[in-house]
Amino acid sequence: MAVLLLAEVTDGALALDATSKAVTAATQLGEVTVLCAGAHAADAGQDAAKIDGVARVLVAEDPALGHRLAEPTAALIVSLAGDYEHIAAPATTDAKNILPRVAALLDVMVISDVSGIVDGSTFERPIYAGNAVQTVQSADPKKVLTIRTSTFDAAGSGNPAPVETVAMADNPGLSEWVEDKLAASDRPELTSARIVVSGGRGVGSEENFALIEKLADKLGAAVGASRAAVDSGYAPNDWQVGQTGKVVAPELYIAIGISGAIQHLAGMKDSKVIVAINKDEEAPIFQVADYGLVADLFEAVPELEQKLG
Repeated sequence: MAVLLLAEVTDGALALDATSKAVTAATQLGEVTVLCAGAHAADAGQDAAKIDGVARVLVAEDPALGHRLAEPTAALIVSLAGDYEHIAAPATTDAKNILPRVAALLDVMVISDVSGIVDGSTFERPIYAGNAVQTVQSADPKKVLTIRTSTFDAAGSGNPAPVETVAMADNPGLSEWVEDKLAASDRPELTSARIVVSGGRGVGSEENFALIEKLADKLGAAVGASRAAVDSGYAPNDWQVGQTGKVVAPELYIAIGISGAIQHLAGMKDSKVIVAINKDEEAPIFQVADYGLVADLFEAVPELEQKLG
């Protein structure tokens, strides 16, 4: 069986963490061909070729593939789909936009957020905010799936695989780029950060969220937030961690003033080490925390920051 894996490429650069974890999953299905697509993707292709387990890399460069437009990328994948039984991608924002279109064009189902692979047609995926695992078996001739990378280890480096250039498919012209508005930050990207410091409703205000940001900066961490904090206006939407936000699995997750609603736990419970600070000793967050501190965050966080130097 052969697998076509869409790499995560942003502004010509390979998102190595997401792509290499997806490769780990894809190698369980068969020989892996990685597709790097974008207005500029040659460098990303060279980086993808060095991931252990990759048999071949396809590079498609065309202006139509820039600016994260889903329709031309989906058309490209469909044009290449004939040689592959599985079409996969890490479950990123881009892939969740592209792969359902691919599945529709191929007239097959899409299996989202795959967290385990049983065999070539049987997959596991979390449901009910991660409280149950659904086993899905597909009889489709081609399986289209997004891979929840937080449940797989990153593949290492190997001997470089051959890299080939492929032509762009006909652009359906269903959308066009107008502009990008990006938030500039020196902090690591939330979904790939080694350390995440998150604040919840208990932080109390947007001004108080500076406590969370200062601690994160001291640790070189990304900043996260619960949905309650985002809905209260304490933090921007792109910081939200949870079922309706981003799924993270850092080496260290520090939850401050977060009660631990089931929707939030679904987005961070795969973290390697979880530290919780909350003044409510009955808070559900303590049930998943490796280390818990029952304390007032307005006393504990500044003291922790001070001890970190």
